[in-house]
Amino acid sequence: MKSWQPTTTHEARVARAELLRNIREFFYARNVLEVDTPLLSNGTVTDEHLDAFDTEFNFAQSGEPTRLYLQTSPEYAMKRLLCAHSGSIYQICKAFRHEGEGRWHNPEFTMLEWYRLGFDHFALMDEVDALLQETLATSPADKMTYQQAFQTYLNIDPLSADDNVLLKAMEQQNIDIHAPQSLSDDSKLQLLFSYAIEPKIGIDKPCFIYNFPASQAALAKLSATDERVAERFEVYFRGAELANGFNELSAASEQRQRFETDNEKRRAANLPVKPIDENFLSALDAGLPSCAGVALGIDRLLMLKTNAKHIQEVINFTVSRA
Repeated sequence: MKSWQPTTTHEARVARAELLRNIREFFYARNVLEVDTPLLSNGTVTDEHLDAFDTEFNFAQSGEPTRLYLQTSPEYAMKRLLCAHSGSIYQICKAFRHEGEGRWHNPEFTMLEWYRLGFDHFALMDEVDALLQETLATSPADKMTYQQAFQTYLNIDPLSADDNVLLKAMEQQNIDIHAPQSLSDDSKLQLLFSYAIEPKIGIDKPCFIYNFPASQAALAKLSATDERVAERFEVYFRGAELANGFNELSAASEQRQRFETDNEKRRAANLPVKPIDENFLSALDAGLPSCAGVALGIDRLLMLKTNAKHIQEVINFTVSRA
């Protein structure tokens, strides 16, 4: 029999309210504007590793049924605001990813996303570090490149390792999956990172990993000094991947090509092709100011703040009780 009751305690609900207030005070002090954008969109993320919820809208102005998508992140809409001269902005909102429940994930979750004009990914890492010190009382974070992490913990160079090196490393780490040779190099690297590196970083204080391979650039600029890497970072702390940030790509033509490449990968993997967000690309055509942006999971942040063992301890009603 299902229970109507929340999985949180009253203390956890108070802790969430306090955390949200602290976050808003953090950005108010820095003159970063809070904004609001739609949860539903005509376009969606094309990344082959993400899947969005969708619904049919029967009252579109066209008179035809229209497919709409729940946002996996407010990124595209927020960048449209940046192109409309909003200045530096942040948002606290719901985001949705069509994935199963787990210790660190609920399909509906709360996200903090912000964009800082004139910042690169190094300046933004410093600000994320400051937010973590403010909200979790952490020590200043460690930082290392993606390449340094692999060289330190696996003794391989992820920017030059061939298929045989990656397969051998997977075998040495006892990563036992079906047909590993059929995986892309990026998938092999992600498995190696998850199994062999993540458990060893961010134990006592947060750890930033930055300058990911260019093939994992997503919406980040490529490095001006080494085009093998993208100006992207992630931060890890006490077993949680907390945030993913970029020195933002502003070239609409390159962004379109990346979306189309994503959809080609989807076709090859027998996954449905996703509609490209044309409003977002039109905004980039108009001009995205130089900026860096980051998305951070508030539920995970709250888990760390309250020493929760499972995300259900900080979300009143997870999907199984929704």
